Amino acid sequence: MEKGLANATQALLTGCSAGGLATLLHCDDFSARFPQEVSVKCLADAGFFLDVKDISGERSFWSVYDGVVHLQNVREVLPKDCLANKEPTECFFPAELIKSIRTPTFILNSGYDSWQIRYVLVPGSSAPNKAWLSCKENIQNCSSTQIEVLDGFRNAMVNDLKVVEDKEDWGMFIDSCFTHCQTIYGISWNSPISPRLGNKTIAEVVGAWHSRRSQGAKEIDCEYPCNPTCSSLLPT
Repeated sequence: MEKGLANATQALLTGCSAGGLATLLHCDDFSARFPQEVSVKCLADAGFFLDVKDISGERSFWSVYDGVVHLQNVREVLPKDCLANKEPTECFFPAELIKSIRTPTFILNSGYDSWQIRYVLVPGSSAPNKAWLSCKENIQNCSSTQIEVLDGFRNAMVNDLKVVEDKEDWGMFIDSCFTHCQTIYGISWNSPISPRLGNKTIAEVVGAWHSRRSQGAKEIDCEYPCNPTCSSLLPT
């Protein structure tokens, strides 16, 4: 605030991956630091981590989050209404966090998030065979049976995000590209070959949401491989 933020008329808190999760955790606290007349919003990029079972049927990522919650005493910043009914680790997942956030927020994520597929859905602890190792490195190598598993992951995300539909001042862009973090690269953010939903780039949808030019800037892609504009983001 001392460096000039106290004079802001608009403020946007954002981050990608772990920073996207941190954005959700601290969004309301960040907003509360400003006078009421300041327009404050949050943008979480690739931070919508899911609480799902991996291919071996274990909730292996739960133990990772559980360690973080207890090591860093994250309970202090978790939603009180969630903690009243659930374990702190469950309240650390975005599906629970977004239920309590009051500040206008934009959720940007791939339904086939490459990091989550590699480390949440098919972690090394799940003992993946060669077919899964190949699939998790490049979605183009996945068999139809494996794609069904990935579709299940994507559908779980879409289901968790249904609460956003009822938040008028929120926005989202959930594409079907095999990628992770899309705001920090020009090729994905806003370029001639950027991913598009409704014929709009991420920057265009976020811009319409931020400036309130579009009521309900909420875009959800169909299942892979339906979107040809994702091709520029596939690994080589």
